Amino acid sequence: MKLLLEELKKYIEVDSSLENELKKRAVVKTFKKGTIIHNAKDICRESYFIEKGILRLYFIEDGEEISEFFFGEGEWANSPRSFMEQKRDRYFIDVVEDCELLMFSIENLSHIFTNFPNMKHFSMIHMSQVFRHLIDRISSLHTKKAIDRYRQFCESYKHFHHKIPLKMVATFIGVTPETLSRIRNH
Repeated sequence: MKLLLEELKKYIEVDSSLENELKKRAVVKTFKKGTIIHNAKDICRESYFIEKGILRLYFIEDGEEISEFFFGEGEWANSPRSFMEQKRDRYFIDVVEDCELLMFSIENLSHIFTNFPNMKHFSMIHMSQVFRHLIDRISSLHTKKAIDRYRQFCESYKHFHHKIPLKMVATFIGVTPETLSRIRNH
């Protein structure tokens, strides 16, 4: 909970009532590497704040896992469309590195947003950061060479890129593992 409170305080005022409500509504969960915490067959009803570890958002195309986004310590993770619209989508979330997460159900987050309007402000700031990251990613897939996409990946995930398996990195930047190996040896 300490990391969550530190992150929130960077952007909004966190008084004792908000802090107590967050503590009351958060469920601490730990997951081992390789665990799928959200299956695309299900509706995403939880959002996770990462206290420790790394998560990956991915989909499966022609039997291959395609990495779409990685989440590290101090970040929120869910399957955005499924969570917001309460419908199934194509995304899975799995554990790349053992995790300690604070899990909030959609009902608990709705309660917090309803009763603490400054949390809506935080959510808007957070979503704008995610949106900016996604726009940069989409643009790089269309305009940059593979080596530049790899460099951008390393910069975007500078705190933990070295912990992500190369096969996941390869699908994220849109190359084969062999091509990624050549890029990294350059």
